[in-house]
Amino acid sequence: MIVVSAATGQYGRLVVERLLERVPAAEVAVAVRNPASAADLAERGVDVRLGDYDRPESLRTAFDGADRLLYVSGTDLGARIPQHRNVVAAALDAGVGGIAYTSGLGADVVEEGVLGEHHAGEQAILRCGLPATVLRHPIYSDFFISPDLAAAIETGELISSTRGRGLNTATRADLAEAAAVVLTDGNRFGRAYDFTGRLWTYPQLAAVLTGLSGRPVVHRDVDEDEGIIGMLGIGPFIRTGGFEYQTGDLEAVLGHPATSLEDAVAAALPARTPA
Repeated sequence: MIVVSAATGQYGRLVVERLLERVPAAEVAVAVRNPASAADLAERGVDVRLGDYDRPESLRTAFDGADRLLYVSGTDLGARIPQHRNVVAAALDAGVGGIAYTSGLGADVVEEGVLGEHHAGEQAILRCGLPATVLRHPIYSDFFISPDLAAAIETGELISSTRGRGLNTATRADLAEAAAVVLTDGNRFGRAYDFTGRLWTYPQLAAVLTGLSGRPVVHRDVDEDEGIIGMLGIGPFIRTGGFEYQTGDLEAVLGHPATSLEDAVAAALPARTPA
């Protein structure tokens, strides 16, 4: 039995979909805060269980019978460390066979801030004595490559404060597929993966928008961190090359190339703007 936590989130749902392509629904269970939100999965034969990271008593039952547990990290900053303790304790109590944890790229060496919370999660899982797998995610491409890009096509201008530096983001879909592969392939379980997508830049993104729309889109650098870059506070790290680190882990696990910039943009903008 494979149990996926937080399975009604955008990433978790994608993992379940990829698992159901590989194993029968009877071999998949989900642990979610609101079982009603996973009613569609129950109708497909998935075992839907109450599992709330902040309610330790719910996790023991949620993880029962799990040969492998995918612990999808919580989104409540500041609450993750006690959640790590709750999940690990429940996994040990339930006799879980092994844990895979969705961490952040760089969490193996960074002990402060958001990555510090992932660092604590990695350490809690690696020290618990169960077979452990760490899936270190880059920032999702989906944050940058979205339907909002239609505005750049309309104005003919794409702005960023990146100074042309690269980003190693990966799509949720690719990362979810990789998790499904790891969870169903014993030869890939029990190690740490540093996942990165294909490196891309905003000038390249402008060129892709031009090619897909047939309308010229130019990139313009600005001084202020705007949009998603400003919201995430990552501008300084991008400009110093902090997001240009690359590994072959994602493509090695997938067994095929990661989603290209062109394909990601085409999927985000299915209705192409006519020239």
